[in-house]
Amino acid sequence: MRNAALVLGLIGGVLAMIVGFFVYGYVVFIDWFGEVPDLARQVPDPELKQTVSFVAPIVAIAGAAMARSRALWGGILMLAAAAGIYHGLGFGVFTMFPIACLGLGGLLALAAGRPDEEKAHF
Repeated sequence: MRNAALVLGLIGGVLAMIVGFFVYGYVVFIDWFGEVPDLARQVPDPELKQTVSFVAPIVAIAGAAMARSRALWGGILMLAAAAGIYHGLGFGVFTMFPIACLGLGGLLALAAGRPDEEKAHF
């Protein structure tokens, strides 16, 4: 289950990174060149969109990388990234697969069979 969480988290993180590039680029493009009536308008709350586009893929990939050794932390990070994408970018054609992959990967990491090793966290 941990390996499946790792793979789903990496796939979701890479897809979120691709979506994030386009969202961030669109916001910057409209800032530089201005809105085109009936064609291209600035999104509501562009700072939130830019922040989510940058932070969520990093958190998702970090959670996926942790899924094998620290499944609880990795699962929480992947679920947080999925929730961030859903809240910041919404659920649509381009965000449904990153949200689904990260959500399922996070749930699989949380449901991993053996508990994490008893070690000091720091």
